[in-house]
Amino acid sequence: MKKILSKITLSLILLSSTALADKEKISLLLDWFVNPDHAAIIIAQQKGFFEKNNLEVEIIEPADPSMPPKLVAAKKADLAVDYQPQLQMQVSEGLPLVRIATLVNSPLNSLVVLQNSGINKLEDLKGKKVGYSVSGFETALLDSMLKSVNLSTKDVELINVNWSLSPSLMTKQVDAVIGAFRNFELNQLKIEKEKGKAFFPENYGVPKYDELIVVANKENASAKKYINFVKSLQEATKYLKENPKKSWDAFVSYKPKELNNELNRLAWSDTLPYLAQNPATFNKDVYKKMANFMMQNKLIKTLPSLEEYAQEILK
Repeated sequence: MKKILSKITLSLILLSSTALADKEKISLLLDWFVNPDHAAIIIAQQKGFFEKNNLEVEIIEPADPSMPPKLVAAKKADLAVDYQPQLQMQVSEGLPLVRIATLVNSPLNSLVVLQNSGINKLEDLKGKKVGYSVSGFETALLDSMLKSVNLSTKDVELINVNWSLSPSLMTKQVDAVIGAFRNFELNQLKIEKEKGKAFFPENYGVPKYDELIVVANKENASAKKYINFVKSLQEATKYLKENPKKSWDAFVSYKPKELNNELNRLAWSDTLPYLAQNPATFNKDVYKKMANFMMQNKLIKTLPSLEEYAQEILK
């Protein structure tokens, strides 16, 4: 009897080991620390959608947010969370990257002022100080927004505040900030008992774009494990759209001490409406219009055909 039990136990161990060995590993670099923008990824991890699709996904928060796409291009990581405009700039510079999924298919970027700043419309920014984190795309957004009201960045004083957007507003270092995420900075101000007002770029002459996407190396973008990855994101998105409360509980369980706080709680409900309904698909016109916008603003000189850097791998 003991011999039979031993054989059964050994068989179960071997089967379990084989199942683990069969799982395909993926290294996924985020664009920043884990937050509600990554809801589909974290839900796929915590609710077992990755596991169900035979994947073992390592989620990595980067020390340097500018590095993930470069590491994927260099084949030192499998996937990275990126931004559509940045992808177009990276591809223009020759990086072999391709979009395979979308997390947030609407801009989150905005220009934020304090409610009591006296800035009630964009025209009121004339002569004011505007803080930014990254020159290039953000300052081009600002310039286009200002041009819609017959101003330009020459009419404001630009100040690099690094990543200190909300603090620089609250301390009156600047009168406005560009690059503030509408689902985070407004809530951060609220927690500090300040009221913020946001101006959305897409309402002031800037084409709509996908805020957060997932990119792979062009050489192996259609690999089976990436198809399963996108499938997992779709299943996770369906789950969280149908179960927002349970999804919040699953989200904070990933890192309870870091994620279960007031800012993430407020941002969670504000973020859900912006999450891509179907992570596998994308709007070609959105990419083409942003490419034209970037060329007009001299952010890129040229781009390969759209099919070369944006694909729908899940058919």
